[in-house]
Amino acid sequence: MTKHHFTVVLEREVEGGFHAFCPALKGCHSEGDTIEEAVSNAREAIEAYLESLTARGEPIPVEDLLIKPIEVAV
Repeated sequence: MTKHHFTVVLEREVEGGFHAFCPALKGCHSEGDTIEEAVSNAREAIEAYLESLTARGEPIPVEDLLIKPIEVAV
């Protein structure tokens, strides 16, 4: 079994909880009431996503993500 590493971005939801998504896997989103739950659910979503790609014979993407904070004055 090959291990893969992906970045998950967590965003607080106004109504509570967290939205989690994986930028390298388009359309791979999840959520949870806590950070821990959102991360756990995101891990499950990523596993299902990768299993789907493998079943269709498609390659698993390699993450090529740069995160750069920028400052903007308004």
